[in-house]
Amino acid sequence: MIRVLVAEDHTIVREGIKQLIGLAKDMQVAGEAGNGEQLLDTLRHTPCEVVLLDISMPGMNGLEAIPRIRALQDAPAILMLSMHDEAQMAARALKAGAAGYATKDSDPALLLTAIRRVAGGGRYIDPALADRMVFEVGLTETRPLHTLLSEREFSVFERLAQGANVNDIAQQLALSSKTISTHKARLMQKLKVNSLAELVKYAMEHKLV
Repeated sequence: MIRVLVAEDHTIVREGIKQLIGLAKDMQVAGEAGNGEQLLDTLRHTPCEVVLLDISMPGMNGLEAIPRIRALQDAPAILMLSMHDEAQMAARALKAGAAGYATKDSDPALLLTAIRRVAGGGRYIDPALADRMVFEVGLTETRPLHTLLSEREFSVFERLAQGANVNDIAQQLALSSKTISTHKARLMQKLKVNSLAELVKYAMEHKLV
């Protein structure tokens, strides 16, 4: 039996996924979490084979949670679940240590296939994304500017684009406002944007919010 822990902050989506897993004869929902901190707490006392991890959770997001999950004893396989069918996002998640990447609008049967594959030690990439990853991620000259950001800069960028201010972000990431301001200045320089409005526009154009 494949035990799956569902980490997703939208209750409706989480319930839908739990129902879907409940219909499969070879898997069961071991637990659930609505944010990154809750997920890590639950994982410490809930054995499971697969974590289905939403990439954009509040607080600690999915990308930031990956190394923390991987550091646990008997770490489960991580299958990212994202609203973004973005090749760059998938590449980041896999590089950070996820075993697979599925999108929320993919066929439910494919999601079950993905869970089975990563539970068995394999890898899974959403088929629609796999082709694009080969082309987009491999071609450096056409890579968008946000691929130049470090993981921490990307976390700050994502939160700024969602409307959080420097102090909010500092609190969420447990860093000082001064550190966040430094990251903000650096990432704006890398993205070649001069204002928050331009930053939000960039995020929207690249389907990152």
